[in-house]
Amino acid sequence: MFSKNFIRLNWITLVLIFLVIIAGSVVRTSGSGMGCPDWPKCFGNWVPPTNEAQLPKDYRKVYGEKRVAKVEKFARFLTALGMKETAEKIKKDPRTYEEEPFNARRTWTEYGNRLVGFLAGNGVLIIFLWGFWKYRKDRRLVWLSFFNLVAIGLNGWFGSIVVATNLVPWTITVHMFLALLVVCLQLMLIRRISPVHQKTLNLPVAMKWLIGIILVITAYQMFLGTQVREYIDQLALQGLGRDSWTSRFGWAFFIHRSFSWAVLVLMILLVFLNYKTDKVRSVYWAFLVLVIELTGGVLLAYVDMPGFVQVSHLLCATVLFGILFLQFIRLRPLTKPLSKSSIRG
Repeated sequence: MFSKNFIRLNWITLVLIFLVIIAGSVVRTSGSGMGCPDWPKCFGNWVPPTNEAQLPKDYRKVYGEKRVAKVEKFARFLTALGMKETAEKIKKDPRTYEEEPFNARRTWTEYGNRLVGFLAGNGVLIIFLWGFWKYRKDRRLVWLSFFNLVAIGLNGWFGSIVVATNLVPWTITVHMFLALLVVCLQLMLIRRISPVHQKTLNLPVAMKWLIGIILVITAYQMFLGTQVREYIDQLALQGLGRDSWTSRFGWAFFIHRSFSWAVLVLMILLVFLNYKTDKVRSVYWAFLVLVIELTGGVLLAYVDMPGFVQVSHLLCATVLFGILFLQFIRLRPLTKPLSKSSIRG
């Protein structure tokens, strides 16, 4: 059996991972993505400055030169992957090299994001070390925790690329989906060690299909949502107001809106089938989260709401994805079921 403290650490780490996603959303909605021009330090320090007087007079030139070097390195990496056109586009975009003036609020908002990421990363590291030390006979657990450590490290590195390229839109999308990968791996770990979630969900075939379909659509919805957000950012940079956005939205927005109602209908059907069997209580939580998410989406589309609605919209989408993913991986029995004789607790 796994110790209660080990199980508790995994749940705490999952919460920290969700907090990283929330913090990242706050950074984006507040325009704080370039609050720290370097990574992993902030203005060359582990604790960022509180006013511009603490910085050298030519700090924008200094970090501008460092940015050029990072962009060149990343461009070579993309070229090696066969993405030469994308690399050239990044290098030739003048916005890539723009240095923003110091803003204490934005700097500390971005720094808070990094602190939460640091805590989550350490949680994943401790889980790997603890699992290797105490439960290494369960090789699947060790490999899962190792892959999660690699994934969160990769996402941290890609965060530096997001900063170096001055928030190129597609890099933000990749950054978010790497975070979702970390969520999935962490949930797979929890499923493996939690006595409650080790149990397989014995559901009717219709419910299994619905969970899988809703999960896939939700993941695609999150991708479309990032595309819509990127397009809105571009419109805002062009100086266009909210009143002109709807007429300029592309196909991503309309598919995103239509799929939202499709998910709602499918979720209502899933709730109805679950009510008849009463086997998965988390289905009701998923439905509640979906309603909150859709409400936030409507407010974002038609009302000039503050940034916290954007944050809650992304949070609800991520939580919904997490609940559905945990349900989905519980539809099949654990590979090589664990026993007291195979593990030293």
